[in-house]
Amino acid sequence: MKSLYITSVERYSGKTATCLAIGLHFQANGYKIGYLKPLSLQPWRAPGPEGIQRIADEDAAFIKEILNLSEDVWDLSTVVLTPELLIETLKKGAPQDLIQQVKTAYEKMAADKDLLLLEGGGSLREGYSAGLPTPAVARAVATQVLVIVRYRSEVQLIDDVLAAQARLENTLCGVILNRVPADAMRFVTETASPFIEQRGIPVFGVLPEVRSLSALTVEEIIKVLDAEVLTHKLRPQTLVENLTVGAMTAEAALSRFRKYSNKAVITGGDRTDIQLAALETSTSCLILTGNLRPSPLVVKQADEFGVAMLLVRANTMETIEALERVFGKTRLGDKTKLKQYQALMEEHCDYKRLNQVIGLK
Repeated sequence: MKSLYITSVERYSGKTATCLAIGLHFQANGYKIGYLKPLSLQPWRAPGPEGIQRIADEDAAFIKEILNLSEDVWDLSTVVLTPELLIETLKKGAPQDLIQQVKTAYEKMAADKDLLLLEGGGSLREGYSAGLPTPAVARAVATQVLVIVRYRSEVQLIDDVLAAQARLENTLCGVILNRVPADAMRFVTETASPFIEQRGIPVFGVLPEVRSLSALTVEEIIKVLDAEVLTHKLRPQTLVENLTVGAMTAEAALSRFRKYSNKAVITGGDRTDIQLAALETSTSCLILTGNLRPSPLVVKQADEFGVAMLLVRANTMETIEALERVFGKTRLGDKTKLKQYQALMEEHCDYKRLNQVIGLK
């Protein structure tokens, strides 16, 4: 049996989607796949036997479904750090040897499997409060670690990879560079990747940025913001790929709005000039802040253009912060997005090389 610990440098890097894509790939090639999340910071109540709810991890539930795993969902997430467990740990020290608990779960899940996929936290900083940081867990179960590194800038990409190497040392088996924009692809493939390889870190794939994978739907925005829908015509599955704020002159706003397609424009309900400028460009929805109702004429025009107009009580800054907490995450509940990510991995990930590093027969 072989294992692979998949983690990321920061949240929303594509870690869970990569875990699923790798699992589905090796399943399709005849391997028996297992899954385990040693530490979860996202408590979720799963329906258990006799109607009793048990604490589990929501991502683990989706992975169980997609990979068709036989284990109970609460067995797929070893330690779920609830507020109660955190307080107990901080006051008294770890209530039990959590590393040993992870090792026991690892051995149980590895039985009869060709490859056990372990999913790490949202960043390499996670886990220290519970005594379960990724480097310690990886060493405890003697697994190799694959790190997903999201492109932010030329310098940050290199720093993130080297920082991962410094933390993980010889447990790091390689990286996948994800969400690389088109204008940075040449630098990443011709300069960054060779540099990383020279440092002894295999680059298994360079995945281009696909905006639709991290987009929100209008329906999701309504739920996140608890927004009131002002327009009669609503296309809930319309994608929002960009967020822009209208806090400038109408002329400056129009110039800016033309640069972004399929966007949500966040502005005050009293900024009729900004709202009209947004409607002249590719806009998926208008988000009006401060509970200020717009002109009925603008609402009518938005309806005619099929652009949802949403009213929220929060101010502009609070609205932006609420959206930024969820924007950019590939929502795995959308199986269409998962298939799209799978195809991206099949095209750009060197599975043959990854297989060789893992050591699967």
